[in-house]
Amino acid sequence: MASPRREQRRVGGSERIGLYTLLRLERGGLEAGLPGQFFMLDVPGHIMPRPFSICLAEKDELAFLINPVGPATRVLCELERGQKIGLFGPLGNGFRTDVKRPLLVGGGIGVAPFPYAAQVMGNPPVVLGFRTARQAEAAQLVPKAEVCIEPQLVTELIPGVPMDVLACGPEPMLHAVHALVPDAQLAWEAPMACGFGACYGCVVELDGKSRRLCVEGPVLNGRPPALPLIDDEEEEAEA
Repeated sequence: MASPRREQRRVGGSERIGLYTLLRLERGGLEAGLPGQFFMLDVPGHIMPRPFSICLAEKDELAFLINPVGPATRVLCELERGQKIGLFGPLGNGFRTDVKRPLLVGGGIGVAPFPYAAQVMGNPPVVLGFRTARQAEAAQLVPKAEVCIEPQLVTELIPGVPMDVLACGPEPMLHAVHALVPDAQLAWEAPMACGFGACYGCVVELDGKSRRLCVEGPVLNGRPPALPLIDDEEEEAEA
């Protein structure tokens, strides 16, 4: 796989999907990377970029699902077709997709990497949980997804038979998935300013040592960090 590159790309368009926005950028020669890897997107008028996983990878476009929870993410959701922004990636460690019995498990904006993962993996089973029906509209991006809305929990949809689970979502959900499937691949979040380990803004405690989540993760294999991370529905560090 080619090394990450920092590029300028034009906005191809955006569309509202429930409470989220799908931002499409011209792809050019950029590699999409593995599902679960991420790109740092520059935000006009803001100093720090923001990390987002690849949601869709088409021949001519890369798309990112954005939750407009703060000033920077709202700016990204309001970009107009033809505007240019910078992006850098793919970065981090993604999901292993060569598993035998895959099950994709997403919660809230944690659905973001799974349209691309489903595409790469041949549309495996998917279960998605959301807080509201408006958020659940994002499930349309993932073919044949089974969906639940609170108070039902997405962990209730995980079958009792052994499955190779790939999960992304808020921290409480990931801990619950880990309790059910200790070897699940879990995509975690932490605040990031650079995306490649230079700023140490995403340090968590892992295996008794301080680790940079952008380098060691964001996908960890059955290894929940010991230090608290953030809730992806409340902060701007969308994965």
